[in-house]
Amino acid sequence: MTFLSRIMLLKSQAHFSTDVQRGGGPTMNGAAFKGTGKRKTELARKRVGLMIAGFVVAYGVIGGRLVQYGYAQPEVTSSILPADRLMASRPDILDRNGEVLATDIRTVSLFAEPHKIVDPDEAVEKLATVLTDIDIKGTYKKLSNPNSHFQWLRRQLTPKQQSQILALGIPGIGFRPEKRRFYPGGSTASHIVGYVNIDNRGMAGMEKYIDNQGLADLRDLGMTSNAPLEPVRLSIDLRVQNIVRDVLVNAIDKFKALGAGAIVIDANTGEVLGMGSLPDFDPNNPAASAQEGWLNRMTNGTFEMGSTFKTFTIAMGLDSGKVTINDSVDARYPIRIGGFTIKDFHGKHRILTIPEVFQYSSNIGTAKVADLVGTEGHKEFLTRLGLLSKVRTELPEVAMPSQPREWKKINSITISFGHGVSTTPFQTAVAGVAMVNGGRLIEPTFLPRTREQAEQFSTQVIQPSTSKDMRFLFETNGVKGSGRNARVEGFNVGGKTGTADKVVNGRYVGDKNFNAFLAAFPIDDPKYVVLTFIDEPKTDKGNGAALAGTSAAPMAGEIIRRSAAILGVEPKYGEDGSALLVSY
Repeated sequence: MTFLSRIMLLKSQAHFSTDVQRGGGPTMNGAAFKGTGKRKTELARKRVGLMIAGFVVAYGVIGGRLVQYGYAQPEVTSSILPADRLMASRPDILDRNGEVLATDIRTVSLFAEPHKIVDPDEAVEKLATVLTDIDIKGTYKKLSNPNSHFQWLRRQLTPKQQSQILALGIPGIGFRPEKRRFYPGGSTASHIVGYVNIDNRGMAGMEKYIDNQGLADLRDLGMTSNAPLEPVRLSIDLRVQNIVRDVLVNAIDKFKALGAGAIVIDANTGEVLGMGSLPDFDPNNPAASAQEGWLNRMTNGTFEMGSTFKTFTIAMGLDSGKVTINDSVDARYPIRIGGFTIKDFHGKHRILTIPEVFQYSSNIGTAKVADLVGTEGHKEFLTRLGLLSKVRTELPEVAMPSQPREWKKINSITISFGHGVSTTPFQTAVAGVAMVNGGRLIEPTFLPRTREQAEQFSTQVIQPSTSKDMRFLFETNGVKGSGRNARVEGFNVGGKTGTADKVVNGRYVGDKNFNAFLAAFPIDDPKYVVLTFIDEPKTDKGNGAALAGTSAAPMAGEIIRRSAAILGVEPKYGEDGSALLVSY
């Protein structure tokens, strides 16, 4: 029986009771009937009241939620990343002293909801008054799709652009808060720090390294947040880094070279204090740089390092015991092998002592040392120094060196003086560290590390006595040989130059050089190793290729002169005020 039927029945029963009383029926039975009907009417009224109250509450809740949704900011889903991940923070990157190399700043991006756009033509015209370089056709195509609910129009606007677009009052246009990576130093440490893409993902350098340590995986799982993260501190000293880049810029300008690079490494910990490669780029706007600037020539470029490789060949002979520092070799005549003639650039045409072979950079003398060790021993020694394998470090951009598929005697001979194997300047410097620090090859790092921690990443590759002999040879060449232009008074700089002819159309040419200088200071107790290079330097008059002794060596000297005090190295002078020489 329906609710209305019950009401009609109760009404008829009430009338029936009244009629009985009026007709003179039994009064007792009529009163009882009237009381029962009254109670049922009251019960029905209570039920109606409860139902009305229930409807009021239900519709009140629904109305309240509608009001809430009306005032709430509509949730926007990115077509590139889920909404809850666009605001994820990246950790600041700091140098060893706490100077900021990379940080997040807040910005906004412009989006559209095309299904809410009333007039796409008008919207595009208005936006073009603020975003003058906007793609008119592309933007119109995005806005004219009524089935689309989200489209990015411009990422990372300036505050001025945001306010101007807001003043246009275009329906269906909105802003999304985002993060933008900012690099205060610009190009200063670009190849070390790297850069991120428009979605704040690391694309190169230590930015990519940070993502590879798990940040990218956490972002993909939606486990990152807008909360600040613990900063990542690097081993780089921003003061040294500034000096390195400044020296490279000046060298490129002076010698009209294609490129240049330099690195400063702690000889006892393997920490990189500064490293630069030119051309470089501004990580705040990496797309504006030519692709040439993206190549990190220090770690990701391979080159024949020329006579710097004689350092390793002489060390190999000394460490093998087949040569001593007091021995001599016959460098009077060229070596003819496999249709090739090996001769000295500035030949002395006489018997040379081992220090003279190093000082005069004798190809003949170095080749004879390699021949004493043998081809297999030569290959094994370079492998031991890490010169034939990829360097392990934090930077993702590390190239694999190249070597002959099959090592023959002719290969060993030419490799002994730096032709036939191409390595990165970075790994050449790392191997150079082992030459002067007592013979320990230390895995290089761009993160802070103590001497005690470095022991876990080091391997004894040559005897301490061999390392002592190499320090003597470095010092001798720094005082008397091709390293004279790198000397800095009071700091006992020693090193070895390398002037390598470049290959053009499969042939070595004499007017295009790749010049390098491998140095250490102070050479009596080396604290730091410095390697510099310059690609195709010209002489001051522009009529020929400059040599390493007049290009790469002065670059190293300038870096040491300006950074030694910053690095905490104190100069040493004699009683007469002259620089002290090393005594072995």
